[in-house]
Amino acid sequence: MRVLIINTSERIGGAAIAASRLAEALKNNGIKAKMLVRDKQTNRVTVVALKKSWRHIWHFLWERIVIWASNGFHRKNLFAVDIANKGTDITSLPEFRQADVIHLHWINQGMLSLKNIRQILKSGKPVVWTMHDMWPVTGICHHAETCTRYTTSCHDCPALHNGYKTDLSYQVFKQKQKLYKGADITFIACSRWLENLARQSALTEGHPVTNIPNPINTTLFRPLDKAEVRKKLNLPPDKKLLMFSSMKITDKKKGIDYLIEACRLLKEKHPEFCKTLGVIVMGKQAQQYETLFPFPIYCIDYVKSEKEIADVYNAADLFVTPSLMENLPNTVAEAMSCGVPCVGFNIGGIPQMIDHLHNGYVAQYKSAEDLADGICWSLNEGDYQSLCEEARRKARNSYSEHAIAMKYIQVYNKITGKNA
Repeated sequence: MRVLIINTSERIGGAAIAASRLAEALKNNGIKAKMLVRDKQTNRVTVVALKKSWRHIWHFLWERIVIWASNGFHRKNLFAVDIANKGTDITSLPEFRQADVIHLHWINQGMLSLKNIRQILKSGKPVVWTMHDMWPVTGICHHAETCTRYTTSCHDCPALHNGYKTDLSYQVFKQKQKLYKGADITFIACSRWLENLARQSALTEGHPVTNIPNPINTTLFRPLDKAEVRKKLNLPPDKKLLMFSSMKITDKKKGIDYLIEACRLLKEKHPEFCKTLGVIVMGKQAQQYETLFPFPIYCIDYVKSEKEIADVYNAADLFVTPSLMENLPNTVAEAMSCGVPCVGFNIGGIPQMIDHLHNGYVAQYKSAEDLADGICWSLNEGDYQSLCEEARRKARNSYSEHAIAMKYIQVYNKITGKNA
């Protein structure tokens, strides 16, 4: 069986990493998988890039111009919504013609337009669409937050400066509704949380919706000797190190402000414990936060090599993810696979990954105080060795390449009527 995985980027962003890993997992389990991207970052022969053209830049800019104009020339959420009005027709490519299944992932920012998706659907090839956020089931937003209009029909969009009854969200929602009607699309969410939201959308009516987590390489992301890794990374051997990671540290949705506040509370309540604490902050612009933590922080720039990322996880005693919006974060799965317990807020797919008081701690949403309690409990009060072992076990059982590949192969078999 031949599967064509489509994503805007090969390696930049969580969706790209997940799609790339899935392609490798499928190949390792007998599927002829190729990946089609606009932006290619490696030299892998099974990854095909669209022919470079100034049109790709123009597609992105034109989409922003239309959003800006439709929004009364206000910049509000100019880069937080997408309308897919421009893209590339891929149906004439040999990789497309040879594929038995077309597997969409994150295809925004000028990769595919709604018109291009219609061309794919008209080809008669079955389509699987893995949702890394809510965009496939809303009008224009990637995260609906508290808005529920997508359950009937988007309008008066809170993501726009001045939404109204037939605003841009309404127009794109109606286009998607017409596009999806009668089409052979199977929607797959990366978490049960997103699956539940997708099922509520009027756009998924009549379509299969299920959830399959993102895969990780549990052989690469595995427990290593902590002392050796810390020596290699020039990190202190005698501290208990928390770890926070984000591609862009300054992204408020990643919640670093809550971690800073939690650390301040820990310093107030447990001054002796805090003498042994430090924080690894991995990501772009990490240095901006050096002076905001009440104890030492160790800044590591965003790391592209997965082997190096695995080293950083292994240097940590606890991974903290205070994200305010998450689907099923790769970072949590990676940390757990390295045998590192995790603490995170009760939001999105995080409570599906972290089993409270079993392999980590699930804190009350937006509560810096409970986040602090979770850090303290995990390192001081819980059976730390057991937490580490259970974190590793959960990752191997739930997120290994083989386990996830087999789940997708079942989906492919069902929609094609073949036995891959």
